[in-house]
Amino acid sequence: MSEIRNPEKAPEGHRRIEWAGRHMPVMNKLIGKSRAANQFAGLRIAICIHLEAKSACMARAFRDCGAEVVITGSNPLSTQDAVAAALVEEGVKVFAWHGATENEYRGHLRKTIDTEPQLIIEDGGDLIAMLHRDRPDLLKNVIGGAEETTTGLIRLRAMAKEGRLAFPVIAVNDAMCKYLFDNRYGTGQSVWDGIMRTTNLLVGGKNVVISGFGWCGRGVAMRAAGLGANVIVTEVEPIRALEAAVEGYRVMTMREAAARGDIFITTTGCRDVITAEHISLMKDGAILCNAGHFDVEIDTAALKKLGQHEGRPRRNIDQYRLKDGRRIYLLSEGRLVNLAAADGHPAEIMDLSFALQFGAMQYLVDNKGKLPAEVLPLPAEFDRQTAVIKLEAMRISIDSLTSGQEAYLKSWQLD
Repeated sequence: MSEIRNPEKAPEGHRRIEWAGRHMPVMNKLIGKSRAANQFAGLRIAICIHLEAKSACMARAFRDCGAEVVITGSNPLSTQDAVAAALVEEGVKVFAWHGATENEYRGHLRKTIDTEPQLIIEDGGDLIAMLHRDRPDLLKNVIGGAEETTTGLIRLRAMAKEGRLAFPVIAVNDAMCKYLFDNRYGTGQSVWDGIMRTTNLLVGGKNVVISGFGWCGRGVAMRAAGLGANVIVTEVEPIRALEAAVEGYRVMTMREAAARGDIFITTTGCRDVITAEHISLMKDGAILCNAGHFDVEIDTAALKKLGQHEGRPRRNIDQYRLKDGRRIYLLSEGRLVNLAAADGHPAEIMDLSFALQFGAMQYLVDNKGKLPAEVLPLPAEFDRQTAVIKLEAMRISIDSLTSGQEAYLKSWQLD
């Protein structure tokens, strides 16, 4: 029995899912092939992910290929109730609703685990961590899983290092067709969609402080510069800091940036990136938001101690007034601004990521019992297959190597 809210919103959810599905040609082609092979028939697949229209398309894909699918949200503020309702009508079991409390969120994870999944698709690692901690009796049922976030992989690799990981997990996040597009272009566009939709303020001319210059940070910085912002990057890793500097961005410590920034965006995957020390230095009207997976990058507890909450001037904006009168604005409660305040990555981007997730599940099924209980790379052929299908859908043709060129590239003699 599913647990959702607002089942009457299902028609709206169907429309959203259909729209996203029209713009996901790679997934559609893979579904056609797998449906004929009935590859996932009878398998139980649990999905813990941002529950919105694009992820619903992936859930439907597995259902269409014979799987029993259960899905829950990986973030209480990113779940779209209309989409959840539509999935229930289509035969997918759902445990999620928008704005779930911490206890409700954990309860949804537990109910998902109670379905005794054999395959798991993760976004952040919460489901797999709870499964190992609370239901070790079910670990023997699991063929494997796949993780699509940097944060989740950090947690899972820590589990594997301690010898706690009980089954293979495919690092989808490390596939090139994931991080080069999802992390960079998807995050870059959707973060600014969330910020601009929420604030309705000009970006051009403002000092935008981006903490972290991984692939997500690169994308956010690129789009900020394109919007006319003065980009400041903070980093802890010297090579990434050097890259940001050579890209033309100003690089400094967060303490130096705190007094300069108009908009602050965290993209690190770590905790306590913006602390009380930094908040106390910020100018009146500073805007804080997070684009990392968990709501730990901005110390919201410190913000609440430093300032008095004065309500919400706009949806998804909390206003805090410091003792000296300065106002600090927090977007989306410090949760993922691109999903809590907008619709997440574009469908064409998630088409690539979910095609890789689909491939990861195929790989696990085809190699059942043969893979070690470690975090493993997705074989390169799935990356290449995804890129080829996407180029075909975009009506783009590329050259092929001639036999002579192939021989040249394999030889040490150049004459």
